[in-house]
Parts: sequence; C-alpha cells; structure tokens
Amino acid sequence: MRPWEENDGEALAAVFNDLDRSFLSNRLPDPYTLEDAASWLKMVNERDGQNGVYRAIMADGEIVGAVSVEKKEDVFCRDGEISYNLMTRQQSRGIMTEAVRQICETAFMNLDIVRITGLVYEPNVGSRKVLEKNGFSLEGIMRKAVSKNGVLLDLFVYGKLG
Repeated sequence: MRPWEENDGEALAAVFNDLDRSFLSNRLPDPYTLEDAASWLKMVNERDGQNGVYRAIMADGEIVGAVSVEKKEDVFCRDGEISYNLMTRQQSRGIMTEAVRQICETAFMNLDIVRITGLVYEPNVGSRKVLEKNGFSLEGIMRKAVSKNGVLLDLFVYGKLG
C-alpha cells in the first residue's frame, strides 16, 4: 500500500472501471472518468490523516485497488467505516486481506477511533471473509436493507475494536 498521489488518476479510473458493481454503492460513477478520479484524489489530499486514511493497493508494481477508513461524524465520531475494492484479476491472492490488516492498523493509530465498521451485502462472501480474517465480528444483519439492481439484499454489519 501507499498514499495516493495527484498523478494516480488514470490508475484509479482503471481500478474503478474494472470492478464488479454488484456489491458497490450506486453513487460510484459508471463509467468512472478521469474527472471523477481527479475530484476524489483532491478530496483524499485534503482529508488523509485527519478524517480518514486512504491508500492505493499495490501489486507487482502497479495500483490494483483502493482501501480506506473514513472517520464518522457526530455521535459516531469514534468509529470509522472501511471501504475496499480490488481489480477482478487480482482477487483470491490474499492482497485484500493484507491491505485491510494494514489500513486498520494505520487507522487505529492515526484517527482517534476505537472501532471500525464494515458493511457488506449478504452475497459478497469474499468480502465477508476478508473482514473475518482480520478479526472483524459479525454484529448484526439488517434484513432487506439494500436495494441493488431491483433486488433487496441483507446488509451484514461487522465491527472491529482497536
């Protein structure tokens, strides 16, 4: 992993255009343009280390994914929400498990949080396993909480204490 740099726009766009969108928020632009990447990288530059930790995931010398923990606000200010994405061709290599381990360690050290929350759609077994391998506990299931592509899905709520 490494911090994002201003000139990472093409790599970021390539990552987000490669993803299986079945388990992603609908607010992620599709296609993900260079302008979208530039806007996100600007936000990361302003927030990294203060309200969040944002990292590029590296494999074989190239950016293959993104991982972040963003500190929540208001009464949830001691909690951070984890997010991660990995290019399809890089999956099942242990890359994301290691990236999540590292980002959690960094977030607990730098963000004044006591927990990290992970939200995963029920059918996303790979993502659930990544969290479980990193010591996240299943804290609850929100039934029919997500509407994705016209299908109602359960949302698994995971938590990890620092």
